Parts: sequence; C-alpha cells; structure tokens
Amino acid sequence: MDLLRYVAFTTDPAGGNPAGVVLDAGGLDESVMLATAAEVGFSETAFAVPKGPGELAVRYFSPLIEVPFCGHATIATAVAYAERYGTGPLILHTGAGEIAVTTRAGEDGTVTATLVSVAPSVEPMTDLPELLAALRWEAADLDPALPPRVAYAGARHPVIAAATRERLAALDYDFAALKALMERHGWVTVDLVWRESATVFHARNPFPTGGVVEDPATGAAAAAFGGYLRDLGLVDLPATLTVHQGHDLGRPSTLTVTVPAEPGSGIAVTGTAVPFA
Repeated sequence: MDLLRYVAFTTDPAGGNPAGVVLDAGGLDESVMLATAAEVGFSETAFAVPKGPGELAVRYFSPLIEVPFCGHATIATAVAYAERYGTGPLILHTGAGEIAVTTRAGEDGTVTATLVSVAPSVEPMTDLPELLAALRWEAADLDPALPPRVAYAGARHPVIAAATRERLAALDYDFAALKALMERHGWVTVDLVWRESATVFHARNPFPTGGVVEDPATGAAAAAFGGYLRDLGLVDLPATLTVHQGHDLGRPSTLTVTVPAEPGSGIAVTGTAVPFA
C-alpha cells in the first residue's frame, strides 16, 4: 500500500487538515482500510480505486468509522492524483454520490482543487438543548441571526452559530455526551461558526464520532454551510465565502465556498493541498 500524507486547505505543511491518501486501494477490504486509518490517526484517510480515465471510487475512513463523504480528504486526493497524472476534471464516486472535482496548477506549481457537492439540503434542528448541554454552551451564546439547523451536502452537520468569536474560541465540550448524541442522529461533525462579515466566517468542527476531538478544516461541513446560508436566505447570491478554520488549533486553514443562486445546485469548495512528512 502506497500511503500518502497531505494537508488540505493550506500551502504550509504545518497548517491545514492532514489526510491520508491511497490512490490505488484495489484489493483492500473494509477492515484493512479502517485499521490503516486508525494507525495513521488523521481525521480521515481516503482510499481510491481507479475506475477509468479521470474516475475514482473513493471511501473515507476516520480512526473509528467510515463516513460517506469528506471534503478535505477529497481535496487531498485530487491534488495527489493531479501531481502524478496531470490536472483536469475528475469524477469521484463516493458513498454520498458523484462528486465532480477540477484541479489546476498555479505558476508556482501549487495545485488547487475545487469540488462540487451533491445537492444540499437543510432540516430542522432537534434536541438543541441536549446539544448545547454537550457543548457546554448556553442559549445566550447563540447568534440569533444564524438559527440552528442540520445541513447536508454529502454528510449531515448541525450548524450552530456563536454570538462572539470568544465563544467560538472557548471550545470545551463533553466528548462522550456529544459523541452519543451525534451517533444517535447520524451527524458527522458539528459545524460551529461565527460570522465576521457578510462573506467571512470562522468555524470549528468537533468530530468525536470519528475519534477526533476537532477537525482543523472540514470541506463537507463548509459545503453544507453554503447550502444552509442559501436555503435560509442569509447571504446575497451568488456568493463567494471565506471560511477560516483551524486557527484555534494552531493549524490555520482557508476554505473558499462558492454558492450558486440556483436552488438545489451543488456547493463548490476550493482549496490547496501539499504533501508533508
């Protein structure tokens, strides 16, 4: 197995979100993939099987579970593929459906990837008091302009908006309680956000269901968040958003989210990825 290590949504190996990438996972069964992801210890490892020119079947594993879709590992996989086989369009067949990805190289050789999510959706938030208790937040900590919802763009994420940057920075949640609640609802990460301006946001994503306290950059949640903003009419369309994540962990990441005006259309998430030792 040729296991590659990349960090996504950064050009600095010390930043971003680490992902394992296996570009030819043919012959590996689920138990091997899960054991490998656990050994690597990153929030996600992507296992790709070539299906033809420009097409890959991809599965995503955290140290504890398989998830249907992972944004940062998709960006890492696309960049790793482009560096070996050339830039251009890719189709990824994932547990959430087909994900279109395009890669391009800059003048300095850095490869940027853009994924387009499956059709997003938004549903009402249930068990909000229990979720706030697990987060150790109060109702007064919430931003009333960004109401709690569960957003989907390949994976399901509760969107919880903080009223202040200080509230977002002070992350200290009940790991066991949040994990149990998320498992009950099928939530992948909790998307905690704070709005700096009309198009600039800061995010943190607890991921206890995957055995990870916090994800430094979460492309799937960023896509779901773009769909949430469009569905609730909280951003002028079309929109290009900047999401800063990982700064509180010392792994700064930048995600660019493009939200088309057309209802139901996929949300684009763009970022770079670089290998690290």
